[in-house]
Amino acid sequence: MAKVWQHPFLNVFRHFKVGEWKRSTKEGDVAPVTDKTLKCTVYRIRGSVSAGNYIQLPKTSTQSLGLTGRYLYVLFRPLPAKHFVIHLDVATEDSQVIRVSFSNLFKEFKSTATWLQFPFICEAGLSVKELANVAPSGARWTCLQLDLHDILLVYLNRRYGHLKSVKLCASLLVKSLYTSDLCFDPAVTMAEAQRAKLPVTPVPREMAFPVPKGESWYDHYVHIRFPSDSSKASPEPVWKSCSPPKADFLGRMLQVLPRPVAFSNAFQDTLPSMVQVFGPIAAPSVPRPLPEVSLFCERSEVPSTSGPSDRSPERSAGPEVTDKHAAGNGVHVSAPKPTMVPVVLEDVAVHERSGRKQNEQEMALDKNLFQPRIRRHQSFLPDPILRLKGVIGFGGHSTKWALWTKDGAAVVYPCHAVIVVLRIDTREQRFFLGHTDKVSALALDGSSLLLASAQARPPSMLRLWDFHTGECLSLFRSPAHSLCSLSFSNSGALLCGVGKDRHGRMMVVAWGTAQVGRGGAAALLAKVHTRVDIQAFEVALFDETRMASCGQGSVQLWRLRGGQLRSCPVDLGEHRLLELTDLAFGQDGHTLYVCGHSGHILEIDHQRMAVRHARRLLPTRSPGGPLSQKQTFSSGPGICISSLSVSQALCAMGSEDGYLRLWPLDFSSVLLEAEHEGPVTSVCISPDGQRVLSTTSSGHLGFLDVPSRDYSMLVRSHTAPVLALATEGSRGQLATVSRDHTVRVWDLATLQQLYDLRSDEDAPCTIAFHPMRPALFCGFSSGAVRSFSLEAAEVLVEHRCHRGPVTGLAASPDGSLLFSSCSWGTLAQYHCASTPCRILRVAANMVCRDAHPTPNALVVSGDSRLLAFVGPSRHVVTVMNAASLGELLQIDVGALDLANSRLDSAVAICFGPGPPGHLLVSTSFNAIMVLDTTSGRVVRELPGVHPVACPSLALSRDARFLLTAADRAIKVWDYPMKACPGCQVYIGHSEPVHAVAFTPDQQQLLSVGDAIFLWDILGPLERSSPGSAGDSAGAPLTCETSVDARQLEDTVSGANGLPRQQVPEPSPASPLQLGICAGSLKGDGGAFSDEEGPSEESHSPKGLHQASSLPMLVKEASGAGDGVWGSPGAPWGLSMGPHPHNWSSARSVGRAQVHPSPRPDCYRHFLARHKTSLLARSASMSNAGVERLLLKAVVGYNGNGRANVVWKPDTGFFAYTCGCLVVVEDLHSGAQQHWLGHPEEISTLALSHDAQVLASASGCSGTTSRCHIRIWNVPGGSCRHLISYHSTAVQALAFSPDDELLVTLGDYGDRALALWSMATYELLSSTHLPAPVHDVAFNPWDAGELVCVGQGAITVWFLRQRGTSTHLQVRQEPVPEEVGAGELTSLCFGAAPLLYCGSSTGQVCVWDARAGRCFLAWDADDGEIGVLLCSGARLVSGSNTRRVRLWAVGAVLELRCKGSRARSSSVLMERELTLDGAVVSAVFHDSMDMGVVGTTAGTLWYISWAEGTSTRLISGHRSKVNEVVFSPSASHWATCSDDGSVRVWSLASMELLIQFQVLNQSCLCLAWSPPSCGPPEQQQVVAGYSDGTLRVFSIARIAMQLKMHPHRAALTAVAYSADGQTILSGDKDGLVAVSRLRTGMTFRVLSDHRDALISTIQSTNKEYGDFGAQGADLWLAASSDQRISIWAADWPRGHCELVDWLSSPSPTLTEVPSHPLPCLVAFCPWDGALLVCAGLSVHPEVVFYNLHQKQVVERIPLPFYAVSLSLSPGAHLMAIGFAERVLRLMDCESGAVQDFAGHDDVVQLCRFAPSARRLLFSVAYSDILVWEVTGHRASGGALSSGPPLG
Repeated sequence: MAKVWQHPFLNVFRHFKVGEWKRSTKEGDVAPVTDKTLKCTVYRIRGSVSAGNYIQLPKTSTQSLGLTGRYLYVLFRPLPAKHFVIHLDVATEDSQVIRVSFSNLFKEFKSTATWLQFPFICEAGLSVKELANVAPSGARWTCLQLDLHDILLVYLNRRYGHLKSVKLCASLLVKSLYTSDLCFDPAVTMAEAQRAKLPVTPVPREMAFPVPKGESWYDHYVHIRFPSDSSKASPEPVWKSCSPPKADFLGRMLQVLPRPVAFSNAFQDTLPSMVQVFGPIAAPSVPRPLPEVSLFCERSEVPSTSGPSDRSPERSAGPEVTDKHAAGNGVHVSAPKPTMVPVVLEDVAVHERSGRKQNEQEMALDKNLFQPRIRRHQSFLPDPILRLKGVIGFGGHSTKWALWTKDGAAVVYPCHAVIVVLRIDTREQRFFLGHTDKVSALALDGSSLLLASAQARPPSMLRLWDFHTGECLSLFRSPAHSLCSLSFSNSGALLCGVGKDRHGRMMVVAWGTAQVGRGGAAALLAKVHTRVDIQAFEVALFDETRMASCGQGSVQLWRLRGGQLRSCPVDLGEHRLLELTDLAFGQDGHTLYVCGHSGHILEIDHQRMAVRHARRLLPTRSPGGPLSQKQTFSSGPGICISSLSVSQALCAMGSEDGYLRLWPLDFSSVLLEAEHEGPVTSVCISPDGQRVLSTTSSGHLGFLDVPSRDYSMLVRSHTAPVLALATEGSRGQLATVSRDHTVRVWDLATLQQLYDLRSDEDAPCTIAFHPMRPALFCGFSSGAVRSFSLEAAEVLVEHRCHRGPVTGLAASPDGSLLFSSCSWGTLAQYHCASTPCRILRVAANMVCRDAHPTPNALVVSGDSRLLAFVGPSRHVVTVMNAASLGELLQIDVGALDLANSRLDSAVAICFGPGPPGHLLVSTSFNAIMVLDTTSGRVVRELPGVHPVACPSLALSRDARFLLTAADRAIKVWDYPMKACPGCQVYIGHSEPVHAVAFTPDQQQLLSVGDAIFLWDILGPLERSSPGSAGDSAGAPLTCETSVDARQLEDTVSGANGLPRQQVPEPSPASPLQLGICAGSLKGDGGAFSDEEGPSEESHSPKGLHQASSLPMLVKEASGAGDGVWGSPGAPWGLSMGPHPHNWSSARSVGRAQVHPSPRPDCYRHFLARHKTSLLARSASMSNAGVERLLLKAVVGYNGNGRANVVWKPDTGFFAYTCGCLVVVEDLHSGAQQHWLGHPEEISTLALSHDAQVLASASGCSGTTSRCHIRIWNVPGGSCRHLISYHSTAVQALAFSPDDELLVTLGDYGDRALALWSMATYELLSSTHLPAPVHDVAFNPWDAGELVCVGQGAITVWFLRQRGTSTHLQVRQEPVPEEVGAGELTSLCFGAAPLLYCGSSTGQVCVWDARAGRCFLAWDADDGEIGVLLCSGARLVSGSNTRRVRLWAVGAVLELRCKGSRARSSSVLMERELTLDGAVVSAVFHDSMDMGVVGTTAGTLWYISWAEGTSTRLISGHRSKVNEVVFSPSASHWATCSDDGSVRVWSLASMELLIQFQVLNQSCLCLAWSPPSCGPPEQQQVVAGYSDGTLRVFSIARIAMQLKMHPHRAALTAVAYSADGQTILSGDKDGLVAVSRLRTGMTFRVLSDHRDALISTIQSTNKEYGDFGAQGADLWLAASSDQRISIWAADWPRGHCELVDWLSSPSPTLTEVPSHPLPCLVAFCPWDGALLVCAGLSVHPEVVFYNLHQKQVVERIPLPFYAVSLSLSPGAHLMAIGFAERVLRLMDCESGAVQDFAGHDDVVQLCRFAPSARRLLFSVAYSDILVWEVTGHRASGGALSSGPPLG
């Protein structure tokens, strides 16, 4: 076994410092050179005599390398027409030294007891005598992988000990040598291995050879593994009766495959028998296109291009092999292109695994199993394939909203996020779909024309719907943070809403809705805050300007006049303390009825504002009467009246005692009374007064028919999430279990409830039907399994063989057996063929105890033969014989993904229909594995099925559809499609979906979560042809409703299904024309508004209605490129007539909405980092004059941005972006200015030509509906103006040559081009683009012309002035086919009239801008060119291959005259530099000698072409920063990040000094050694990583000093002890380890915080004996479950004892936070007895806890929950970071606070520097902001109060 320090690999050249030649030696012509292919320094060894020119390690023969790695990797390239020799001295276990030599000098293999000579053959087709040959001229870089263990074992039968020495002799180039015990595959990168789940070990980054984008590794390099079968060699000596195999060479017989290919057993007989070779052979030959055959290869993906007939022996004869991996039943064979191809011919032998051959069925299945991976899933038809048929459920947010339609024929009610219209006669449902969260309020106008609905989750969104068509007419955000009530005026012209703002203040809002049905938008008329409580609010029937409200102790009368809402209170007199719950206006127009919680009913004359009558309803019982009679005023408790409704003759009341009562208006006696099963929450009398609708808190909805006195139940529902379901085929029934402790049985045809089984004490968990009898099985939390008879409605039998909650329950399809499992791991088998069922077997420790709670954890196959479950651990799936419970197979899911460092686990399982017998397993890595139930092998895999693990899945009986659910999304997959199956996504559940299933007839499917959804499957039983008319997604589908309410299906929402994430494209069979409304720009608020977009009008065909607010995207049916611009067939879709000369005028003044396009395969587009945080609206943007914090510096550059660097060499102005800040930096002094104002990440910048104006653009967010574009005054640094138009992101900005115009280009989701006047900031013109455009630029010689580049063409826009308006005329010029440039991604203008365009394939095309033709193109790079700059005769190109190149293009202007005869040979590349990431920004001096380039790695480079150098200007982390620490002397600071790096910076200059990098790990915590560790030269930092390791780095030596592995889980906190000799570390599992720094040994582990992540560890000094404990160390640990432990320790003596323990319940949150709330705690630096805690209480506050007094001494409330905390060591100041992107500075003495903005994400870290520096560091993701604390004193000074956050 190799020594630990050599793991996982060792760079031999680096370790022995080759180049210094102290531990190695060189002789002869040995020199370092730069290789152009590898782009790095290599060593060239050349000379006529190999023995006289060499590199030798170690320096003398008496020394030994002592390298124990099994594999030696030699990265070298033979020099053309030369010989080379490689000598290895290898020591065996018995200290025998064997020399192993490789050379192309050797003609044959030779072997002695101490020497092995292997010939390296560089050419094939020669006789054995001619095999010795020099390297060919096309020799490539080679990775020679030598298995030293097997070389000695096979050829000398000796055991390998270690590598003693290496001698590399002329003539060759060598990069380095590596040793490792791992078998790397050099052609596979880490990203590729993880994405494709390949069972290989990817090569480390420093060993990798660079491969151009889109090309194969084997096209450029050679991989030789020798011996070839090293992966299967036995570690023990193998004694053979025969001598070593002969060295036979058959190079002439070899052929070359163009790509990797897998060979199956069918090839075994077609290969020659004598094809074994001992040594690497390179055999160049002419490549012949051979078919590729796919074979199951242990989840490896092999491209397949052939059909079933491509497996003939003739087509596969003589494959050339370079590598193999034992894979399934075949061999994975890699074959590169010819020239220098190493071959080990014995790889061709095919091996069987476990002696089992692949049968014909498996061969047929595997034949096309792995297809080339495509970028996105393919679609399958019909689209949509699901239609929402019915919903079982009511309420969600509340159960008080249920309304009658005007005709009384239907009721409207919410079911979580869906609004349902239910006809009471036919019980048919139709739906209003579009809300993404629970509906909190409903309102319907008096004519039933307009429906209003509000969404619960803040910020509250309102939708206005056309009630008859289901179309969403308007969608807008309420000023109130959450709405609880809506009320329409009778005419529908006024809508009022009541809610609370984000600070909890009551708010009333009024909107004008008269124009909504006419194409207008809802207008905000008035809004007002009020201090009174409002429980109910209603607009008067007789006067639309008057309203009334009631609440706690108040009745308010409101009036809307002059754009203001005013209110006055009604004098309630003695009733002013009543809690009033509801109100209603009387039909007479004079009386207002108000009811209360105490049973009071008040009649109020609203004109006199006085109480006319007051009555109180009390329950009394007559002596012999069973019914309660009611009387007025009396003492005692009253009946709580929750709701009332008034008609002309009746008053209906609902009360909490469960009664609906009808009274006359004089309240003399009860007319009718209906008792409900729960408290009545609302009542509503129908417009005709004949029916009364009532709802209850138990989820019931029904109505009382007054004339007949009959009560009809309309809806019953669960009152808590549904956990599981079961279906029964013969009777068409559905059973569900819920967290409301009920089991309910439903009729699938009518959706009505049949049975209700309730258990208040024992919660039901799982459910199953008996497949033959009317019986139901249910498992409970107590461990009981009960059998219910549905006929007798009684319990048949109860079994208690489980001790924990029942987690799985499944009945065999033949009805003979039942199986159950519990959380204790017990599996039970029952005989249920007869009544009652009885227990057969009980087995312990079978099922996983910690498995995911899912209804798919225990399943039985369709033939009742097999039982499968997750267990005995969560990483294992077990398959058993269902009858005998005999184990057939155990599949380790965690071992299926060898490339991943974490173990995968099974989440849910499902049997597929057989044969063949397949088992589908959903894993925690978000994939679905299809396993063979016979062999356990992976048949296929669906990676990335959902963003989270999938807890439920189902496969249709015909294996046509796979149904998966995770979170709130449902996906339907085209399961027969083996490669990249298409899927359709349906979202609409407001809570996670817990279970999905097909109905027994397979015509419908069910999904349960917040409610029960029943979906129709629209797909045919057989797959229809793609072009069939039935598959047209554009054809409207009619919903099955009544004739009066018939509705056309919405193509956006998915055939009345829930909204889907991908919009189907309409079929060309029925083209629609999209019109654009043209109007005046005046009054268009969209150009400059933050909240609302401009109004628009779109014309659709008559009769087509949309049931969603999303607009419809229409594509015209036309041939590509053969239409006239502006015609209906034009790709731009403008409905305009033809114009002469292929021209059309485009005039767009409104912001047309279009569907977002998929992101193009082009890195040029800005991609904002995903954020879930929102900026607090009340945060103060620190104003000058009163700040205690001044933003001093920003560390980092936003590599996500595009063209976000500007530089004007003449004036020295230099600016770039970091997050939402514009950073202006002096390149000489390093001083920075910071321009704040953008709410989100800035995407791009543009500087005017006179350098007086800067434009910056940021994306939209939750607080802004449009992207902000800010116009800055460069000399003053102030914002001149804010404009907005684009909806998603701004791709590019450009100023016209005269700086009078600004053009803004939207990204692929926006697809809009806007033109602005810089004089008035007016939107002059805009247009919407049919496809994404990548770049835009003005013509420098004509301010009226601008050019865009996109897919296969350039588009030229001409500005035409007509009076006061500006029009755009457009012309498109396609790229010539012979150029084949694909998508044009960048452009720049050169010398007149040249236009240069870069492409996604690496070409640069040159256009004559005047003639509009492309006359020249050349290959400028291997990847996509994203940046082009030209000045004079020089051109700079930057690409995603990390290269920046300088081209001499002076001759291009002359080539323009040659036209098609122009050749690119006149274009020369002068310089080339390789940077650290894809090039996204560049700016150069006019001379092009120097410039600044930005990369995606977050680095800005200064480029000097004259010197050929690149210098790092700005550098920052690209991934999330996890910690910031400081040196004790305050001279340096360090950071750690998810990218695995630890960086050390200078505190004075903020420059990066040192970087320690650990690959493939995240560095999660960091600590700097205290002063007690020693002088500065002994300073260290300790870092904790995600693999559980601790690494100690020496700052002075710039090296890793120690590595420890004290944890199995990821480290989350680390700290030094006070004396610096002990390290305390905590992990995510709650363990705290204590380790010695000197020895690296862990001597104590504390598990007091087990199962909760350790968020904080801190240590400080204390006096000996303080707190009654020994030792001088006081330290604490805090965990994510709000527990804090304080300890006293004497580490030298190994003593540690608990001093105090603090705990608190988790905070009570009104909504689930987007970020986990940490438990923050720190020792107070100015009072050692105090602890400062945040997150320890149920409210957002900071707590000061005294350790001596053992109590809280002070509480400071906070506006939000804190996510970071820091205390100043030099003043009584505290800094707090919030998830709302706010940093708060608090003076703990005066209590004054001040808030600061400037972050674009959660302020996850804030850290005060030591007292010598007045600095505060704050971190938002990877952006580090450095603040200077001003005006503080050592004892703490007063702090001016900042704006409050409420």
